[in-house]
Amino acid sequence: MYKACYAEEMRGVDRAASEIGGIPGIILMENAALACVNELRSCFDIKGISAAVFCGKGNNGGDGLAIARHLYNAGANVTVYLVCGSGYSGDAKINFDIISGMDVPMEAVADTEGLEYKIRAADIVIDAIFGTGINGAVRGTAYEVIRLINENAGYVMSVDVPSGIDSDSGAICGVCINADKTVTFAGYKIGMLMYPAADCTGEIVPDMISVPEYVINSQQLSVNVTDSGFVRSLIGKRSDNTQKGNYGKLLVIAGSEGMSGAAYMAAQAALKSGTGLITLACPRSVNHVLEAKTTEVMTMPLSDCEGHISRSAVPVLEEKLKSVSAVLIGPGLGRSQDVSEVVRAVLKTCRVPVIIDADAINAVAQDKSVLSECACDIIFTPHAMEMSRLTGLDASYIEENRLQVSRESSDELGAVVLLKGHHTIVTAPSLTQYINTTGNPGMASGGSGDVLAGIAAAFAARGIDCAEAAAAAAYIHGMAGDIAAKRYGMESMSAENILECLPDAFSHILQLDK
Repeated sequence: MYKACYAEEMRGVDRAASEIGGIPGIILMENAALACVNELRSCFDIKGISAAVFCGKGNNGGDGLAIARHLYNAGANVTVYLVCGSGYSGDAKINFDIISGMDVPMEAVADTEGLEYKIRAADIVIDAIFGTGINGAVRGTAYEVIRLINENAGYVMSVDVPSGIDSDSGAICGVCINADKTVTFAGYKIGMLMYPAADCTGEIVPDMISVPEYVINSQQLSVNVTDSGFVRSLIGKRSDNTQKGNYGKLLVIAGSEGMSGAAYMAAQAALKSGTGLITLACPRSVNHVLEAKTTEVMTMPLSDCEGHISRSAVPVLEEKLKSVSAVLIGPGLGRSQDVSEVVRAVLKTCRVPVIIDADAINAVAQDKSVLSECACDIIFTPHAMEMSRLTGLDASYIEENRLQVSRESSDELGAVVLLKGHHTIVTAPSLTQYINTTGNPGMASGGSGDVLAGIAAAFAARGIDCAEAAAAAAYIHGMAGDIAAKRYGMESMSAENILECLPDAFSHILQLDK
């Protein structure tokens, strides 16, 4: 699993690679160049291809100069464009001196007259203008170069980060490269995964460029980027000598008149995510609907009040809580005083992990004092508006500061926070964070969040740590959504399509399809 770093943290990794790992900077620069060239080889026949390499004057430019050398040696027709002059120093100067002795055309970009034609003539454009150390807005010639690349290039690969993004915040520094692919080194840069910069990276390919894992671990980085290996390590292979009780007993408290579908989707998602036994507690008035729709899921009809679970059902629920390994409460629960009292009673009584979703989030937001009376682990699964109700912050502020808000909220609530969106962020009370990179805009439809809550509840019921369960759930949910998008198209896919693609996602992650 890769880490995600702020710019200063990345500089710390570079220093540690030299001081602890004994790897000179010039070796890292060479490995960075090779990573980019190898990625280009996976997409293009390098021999005879036309490449325009735009280099700044820092280490990012040094990477670009090394890339140009390798492309030239592989038979590409390469031209290097020096965007910020040739005043190189350190490792970048070594690569500048090397390529200066080769028969590689180099042009200093004093102005941009006619540059658009040269960009159009190139099969690939390499963006090595600015790295993670950009300071302030892009101006002057560099601004015009980036604008012309965006308007005229057929294919752009950015080196480490697209030039012009703030690698900490994800802000655009006036203008930035819109890359088709970004090869990033020794870990993701946090800004690349935040918006609006995340729209400009294209496909992100991380490469460790030979930095050992122990060097990365020495930096105590707290932000992780989930991947299939991480999820696979949590789920593991099922033992032959096993039975349903080994995979958790989940209680789903959900549904109300007009919203039985949410309860169904959540319970089915938990079922398809491997839960051993599931009981769906719902208002008596919708039990017949859910009993007809579900086969493997048991239903538990509860007394209701105007279509919602009644407070009089609390004693029955409290007794049931004694025999389960996790609880999911909230999907389609509706809003009423009775619902709020049911949520409060469950949180005060429960001793196993509780996933608080949808209307249960709204109930807690009205009175967070119940959290001080909890003796159970909690996972909140809010989208931006629900997070706004929980925190009192504007939804727009939350979207602009997702990593920070998720961290502060987890600390304040003493709970795991799964802040939905693209990219979903999971934060543990320890302030370890996970950023998810799967998923697509087609998942923005009713019921998608119910599926996610069901997956998270399934993992928690199996005894997986709550933060890891939430992070793994977000990854699998997004992968199922990506499979559904390919199968049905983003415009036509539905939450039920995500649900039906869960088995394919699990097969891929567990490598059962190999």
